[in-house]
Amino acid sequence: MGSLCLCKDRSFIGYALIVGFVHGGSFAYVSGTPFVYQGIYDVSPQVFSILFGINGLAIITGSFLIGRFAGIIPERSLLRTAVITAVCATSVLLVMTIIEGPLATIVIPIFIYMTTMGMILTSSFTLAMEKQGHPAGSASAMLGMLPLVIGSIVSPLVGIHETTAVPMGAILFTTSTIGCIFFFTLSKKKSAPVRVGLHVEG
Repeated sequence: MGSLCLCKDRSFIGYALIVGFVHGGSFAYVSGTPFVYQGIYDVSPQVFSILFGINGLAIITGSFLIGRFAGIIPERSLLRTAVITAVCATSVLLVMTIIEGPLATIVIPIFIYMTTMGMILTSSFTLAMEKQGHPAGSASAMLGMLPLVIGSIVSPLVGIHETTAVPMGAILFTTSTIGCIFFFTLSKKKSAPVRVGLHVEG
């Protein structure tokens, strides 16, 4: 019954799909960077582990930024900034993979993307759960399930052409764009109802 109520909650579904596509898309990064960095750019295992670890710090940084500024800037505004930045970063990444740019032009957009992912995961989860009462357990389960489902779909697609990083760039750009679209459509903030009353002078 709780799941049925959640499916009728347009705002919750919007935030859940943002988490699902952005986090799910990051699985393409996890499965794609080993052969992109090591196979295409001849990065050593030691350097690869450093680059991978740096992106882990990027996620932590994104979460920290939400915690630091949430009380100063509306959390929805922070989320809007994050989803737009994610699209910008992944669009640059896609172009760089197409033109086979140097390693730095791959690493930097991915770092920015992973930072925004930390912001998006934290803020979307908070906004999605803030009005959930009884179905909170179902809501949390759905937020955790969607990224795994989408990730299981996109991860194998990265290896379609193992001689190019374009599939990884295309998937990250596509999932970020879809998440951004859901932000501006399904997760729209509801307007407060206008109360109309009669003023009676005494």
